[in-house]
Amino acid sequence: MNMTEASRPSIPRGPLVVDVAGTVMTAAEEARLLHPLVGGVILFARNFSSRKQLVALTKRIHELRTPSLLIAVDHEGGRVQRFRTDGFTTLPSMRSLGVAWLKDPMNAMRMATDVGYVLGAELRACGVDLSFTPVLDLDFGVSSVIGDRAFDGDPRVVAMLARALSQGLAQAGMGACGKHFPGHGAVAADSHHAVPRDSRSLKKILEHDAAPYQWLGDQVIPSVMPAHVIYTKVDPMPAGFSAKWIKEILRKKLSYDGVVFSDDLTMEGAAVAGDILARARAALNAGCDMALVCNRPDLADDLLSRLNWTSTRHSLARIERLMPKTDAPDWKSLQKQLAYLEALKSVQALHERA
Repeated sequence: MNMTEASRPSIPRGPLVVDVAGTVMTAAEEARLLHPLVGGVILFARNFSSRKQLVALTKRIHELRTPSLLIAVDHEGGRVQRFRTDGFTTLPSMRSLGVAWLKDPMNAMRMATDVGYVLGAELRACGVDLSFTPVLDLDFGVSSVIGDRAFDGDPRVVAMLARALSQGLAQAGMGACGKHFPGHGAVAADSHHAVPRDSRSLKKILEHDAAPYQWLGDQVIPSVMPAHVIYTKVDPMPAGFSAKWIKEILRKKLSYDGVVFSDDLTMEGAAVAGDILARARAALNAGCDMALVCNRPDLADDLLSRLNWTSTRHSLARIERLMPKTDAPDWKSLQKQLAYLEALKSVQALHERA
C-alpha cells in the first residue's frame, strides 16, 4: 500500500540505524522502523534479489514516515559490495586505484571519480541514500580485514583519491562516509571478532592515519565512522566510545562537523562497553550522531525498549544535510546518460589493468 506524504506519520529521525531480515519487510519490521529512536536502515546482500525488488523495498522504507529514514549500505567495491547482480557494476578494490596512482596520479583521480559516480548513481537509482565509503585507513600491510580496501599506505595518496571518489559520489547526489577514524590499518586484529589495540602515540596517529580526515573535512566527507579500536596511549575505550577521540579530537581539534556513525554495536570490538544498552549509551555520549545495530533484531528490540535518548537539533541538522537533495534517475534513464556510460568505461579499464 502506497502512503501519500501527507498521510505518513511525522517522526524526527532517531539515533539508531537498524536492519531488516529479507527482501520484503514483515509487519514487525515496519513497526520497528516506526519507533522514534530509529533514524536509518542498513541493507545487506540478503536484502537483494533483483533491482526491481530492491526498489520496492527502499520505496516502502522511505514511505513509512516523514522525514524519511536514511537508507545506507556497505558498498565499497572489491571484497565489500552488497549488490553484484542484475545489472550492478562489479566495482574494483580501492587498492587498484592506488596502483593506478603510481603510474599516473591525475588519471587515477579521474578513475576514482568515475568509480564514485558509478557506485553512487547505481545505488541511488535503486533508492539507497548512502554508502559507507570510502575507506580512509592506511595500508600498512598488517590488517587483513582492511587490506586491499585501502587506497594506499601514504596518507597523501589516500586523501587525494578519497577526495576524487567523493566527488563522484557527490555528482550522483550521494554523500560519503570516511572510515574507520582515526585508522584501523595498523592493527592485525579484526574488530568484528576481537578487540584490536593500537599502542602508537597520538602524535604519530594524527600525523599519519588521521591526516586525511583533517585535510578533507566535512565539506568533502560529510560523515565519519570511528573504529572499534582501542588506542591505548590515548583512551582506554575504543574510538567509537571515546569522547576524547570524537568530541575533543575530531570535533574540536580537526573542526569536523559532519555526521558521526558508530560502527556496528554487535561487533566483538564493541563488547568492552557492556551490553547493547551500555554500548549505545557509550557511543552516543561520546558524540556519535547515529549508532548501528546490525544482524541482531533481538538486540535492536531490547535497545529500543530501554534506551532513553533525544537527539540534539545540531545532530538532526547534520543528518538532514547528509540526505540526498536531488531526485535520482531511475535505472532505465541512468543507462542512457552519457556521463554514466563514460564512467563505466573507466571502471572497465581499471578491471583490465588489475
